[in-house]
Amino acid sequence: MNTTDFLSIASAICPERDCMIFEGKRWTYSQLNDRANRLANGLFKLGVEKGDRIGIIQVNCNQYIESYFACAKLGAILVPLNFRAKADELNYMIANAKAKVLLMGNRYTDLVNSILPQLLSVKESICFESNTEGMRYYEDIIESSSPDEYFSEIEDEDITILMYTAGTTGRPKGVPLSHGSFAVYILENVEPASPEIEERNLLTVPLYHVAGMQAVMAAVYGGRTLVLMKQFEVKEWLGSVQKERVTRAMLVPTMLKRVIDDPDFAKYDLSSLQVITYGAASMPLEVIKKAIELMPWVKFINAFGQTETASTITTLGPDDHVIEGTEEEKEIKLKRLTSSIGKPLSDVEVKIIDEQGSALPPHEVGEIAARGPRIVKSYWGDEEKSSGLITDDGWLHTGDMGWMDEDGYIYLAGRGDDMIIRGGENISPEEVEDVLYSYTKVEEAAIIGIHDPEWGQQPLAVVVLKEGQEATEEEIIEYCRPKLAGFKRPTSVIFVDSLPRNPMGKLLKRVLVEQYGQG
Repeated sequence: MNTTDFLSIASAICPERDCMIFEGKRWTYSQLNDRANRLANGLFKLGVEKGDRIGIIQVNCNQYIESYFACAKLGAILVPLNFRAKADELNYMIANAKAKVLLMGNRYTDLVNSILPQLLSVKESICFESNTEGMRYYEDIIESSSPDEYFSEIEDEDITILMYTAGTTGRPKGVPLSHGSFAVYILENVEPASPEIEERNLLTVPLYHVAGMQAVMAAVYGGRTLVLMKQFEVKEWLGSVQKERVTRAMLVPTMLKRVIDDPDFAKYDLSSLQVITYGAASMPLEVIKKAIELMPWVKFINAFGQTETASTITTLGPDDHVIEGTEEEKEIKLKRLTSSIGKPLSDVEVKIIDEQGSALPPHEVGEIAARGPRIVKSYWGDEEKSSGLITDDGWLHTGDMGWMDEDGYIYLAGRGDDMIIRGGENISPEEVEDVLYSYTKVEEAAIIGIHDPEWGQQPLAVVVLKEGQEATEEEIIEYCRPKLAGFKRPTSVIFVDSLPRNPMGKLLKRVLVEQYGQG
């Protein structure tokens, strides 16, 4: 099955159901299919063929989803571009992909025009919202093109999306994702569209992120209504849940924290919510505990994955978020909430390996490795970075460190390059950060290793205090004393107003290392 089948099936089962809601406008499944066909036929007339790359730079919107399915119908490859990228980074991604066509919103036309002379592969530029000099107008293409179904011979292994990683270190890496990589996950984990069952998905995760595209695929295959937000904003999120009776939502931890900390939280009716999925960054225990207390009717799911795995490979399910049982059972569940990413999904294998690639026994920290039919085989046009990505027997080196308990639950212990080594002892930043987050005065915290001439590295705490709170370096270190072994305790503390994060809420520790890593 390829991803165009998701839309074809849903359009046949529930053609008049709302598929997308965006800025007060609504499109049914039948209308989405019609507009995707028109765009596919229009792009074909402009010379787009199977395998061509189509770049897109825009915030979440209906045209983004139409563009994806039009490209999928053509057998072309959509290249979602980070709308926060600077000119140099954007230039690199477009040139690396050799994009033939660029689709964009009005706000990005000046940026694109500034680098267009250097982009020799680009033959056409299309603007979504208006007629723009030197570009084609998206709606003109839709209106002037045939609504006939566009058919292309598509195999499961054909690439459908070329997605660039967030690039927390170095240049972004192009990850080619096939139709099959999405289909394997969707068919295993999502119920198909039903005329009797209606669900509404609130989507705030940017569509240049794999979690955003996975959410679109799941919603369309499941016949759900997608309630789109350009970008996350707390009041709009709360209002959208209430107005549209949203049943599902996906949030990164920083978004969830802003939702439950909003002073008007209790004024909104969120009773329609059934499932909240979170991931992409570490979830502080105090945040998820508060969310569970405020919304006890919601099923929470912690989803872990990477672009290279076509998103989710492990989940900590709803039952793991119910803190009940004996004191011992409660303690185990709280520990899992603190740092576990749950168990592997049924279509992937996950193991913890040492530096030689051998599987480690329970409770030993090593690198998390994954294998399965949707794991990427190489990076786009980069043999050097692809080297060693996948072992000969199909195991992906995720770069994330972790360990597994006797019950098969996996726990994060930081990125491999974040691990602090003090005098030969490994220190997991997450372990120390969890302790800092438990202090009532701390809003956010990050642990990095700083150079030390005697020990090699020492742990430094970078701390954001809650509004109105004051604390000293000695106070923070003393709080950690009874909770951490001596070599794990921060030896110094720096107080800042905020921590650097990427658009998905992932902490950019490299920025902190650049600022403070030399001590």
